[in-house]
Amino acid sequence: MTASRPVIQMRLVVEAEDFDRAVTFYRDVLGLPEQAAFEAEGDARVAILDAGRATLELANPAQKRMIDEVEVGRPVAPRIRVAFEVDDGAAATDRLVAAGAELIAPPTETPWRSLNSRLQAPAALQITLFEELETLEERSRREGFGTEHTRRRTDAADEDGG
Repeated sequence: MTASRPVIQMRLVVEAEDFDRAVTFYRDVLGLPEQAAFEAEGDARVAILDAGRATLELANPAQKRMIDEVEVGRPVAPRIRVAFEVDDGAAATDRLVAAGAELIAPPTETPWRSLNSRLQAPAALQITLFEELETLEERSRREGFGTEHTRRRTDAADEDGG
């Protein structure tokens, strides 16, 4: 018997004034496959795009400021920003800028070993494109990285003297 997961999917819902432009940008240019689309009376339309695996990244204000500093060099991020992992950060950034996104900051290598760019995209979303330059396993061995579980285990070992 498999334990049930309390959450099956995270869906970020964004109102897009220029719906057709936003769908074209995210579906056709960024490459998020259309999973479903629905229409209703009064020109109500929605497109559900598959963005792969979803995570919820919670950052305190100091972390948000630090990410802005690393990626852009100044505070620019709104309260909510969407990040997409891509295989080739530079090529994806060029492709999205050619499709009308405004470049806020070009691809920059971060201290956590990813190549990040920042763009203002359709539907008034500020997005980060990121290309991982090392595996999660490699990154988790470096100081300052890990999960709450691994930090507690390390803290307990330090308290035990070893």
